[in-house]
Amino acid sequence: MRIVYVLLMCAVLVFTGCDDVIVEPGNDKLVDLSINWKFQIGDDSAWSQIDFDDSKWDKITVPSSWENQGFHGYNGYAWYRVSFEGSTALAKKNLSLHLGYIDDVDEVYFNGVKIGTSGNFPPDYKTAYNAYRIYYLPSSLVNFTSKNVVAVRVYDAQLEGGIMSGDPGIFENETYISPDFALEGNWKFITGDSAAYINDDIADSAWKDVIVPSYLENQGFSEFEGYAWYRIKFDFKDKDSKAALLLLLGKIDDYDEVYLNGKLIGSTGKIKDPKIEYIQSEEWMQNRVYVIPNGLIRTDRPNILAVRIFDAFQQGGIYSGPVGIIKKDRYEAFMRKAYDKDE
Repeated sequence: MRIVYVLLMCAVLVFTGCDDVIVEPGNDKLVDLSINWKFQIGDDSAWSQIDFDDSKWDKITVPSSWENQGFHGYNGYAWYRVSFEGSTALAKKNLSLHLGYIDDVDEVYFNGVKIGTSGNFPPDYKTAYNAYRIYYLPSSLVNFTSKNVVAVRVYDAQLEGGIMSGDPGIFENETYISPDFALEGNWKFITGDSAAYINDDIADSAWKDVIVPSYLENQGFSEFEGYAWYRIKFDFKDKDSKAALLLLLGKIDDYDEVYLNGKLIGSTGKIKDPKIEYIQSEEWMQNRVYVIPNGLIRTDRPNILAVRIFDAFQQGGIYSGPVGIIKKDRYEAFMRKAYDKDE
């Protein structure tokens, strides 16, 4: 049931598993964050909030290890914070936050909302020192006419630590289409398999909260392989509810089946017995774009989107955007424009 649309976009905005990342020429830097940040050793969840008073914190240059700036020999938790004034130049653009290489583990908040993580914090520690941090930044979180705050929680296990190198900033991504109705953010997640998980009345409050898109291994599931499910509940009250719609689910490692309000609307890969064909599989590289059948999406009560996945090897999950709902005519116009530019 795979859709025939081919997604030509090549930018990966939430990517936490690559050793070498080059910023494409089309990705314009809109806000330069290679400046002095506020810095504090220790750990406190209150430090993620936009209105926290960090005036007494130390100043530190980013990027550069904290050992080079007076914190020699320190291993453990620390936080970085930086603020900048919003601008209308950021509006109606597809944005990503670049933080470069961070040693070893990080958790990133924008205006108090968690937008990404790389590596695993203790007790299930796993470094991500060689991953270039690029996190998708939903425009709905950006204050275009007032202050914005980026807060980064870091854990360093040994040797040098902190935001080490790269080109920190907020970038525009011309090769990334923003959905009309975004579904990035917190989803419910559970390992294992059950056909009942497509149903409206399944109680998923005890499921784990995960960020979509982001690798599961970066969110505490370091040993995960096999079957799992994602779920999200959302209201959809689009005035143009009769328009033809598509569901964008970015890239999923490795295979998926997608259910909207209990109905299968798309799949990629043979999820029934995927290990047999995994060696020759390239499904994890494919962008998921599925047709939403007319009349299936509900405007009078919440919708349930359930995604069954199978991860066969190494990293897994919904790891790259865009994720959301888009009008079919807008998507096709974007693809025609991208194709013409490529020609």
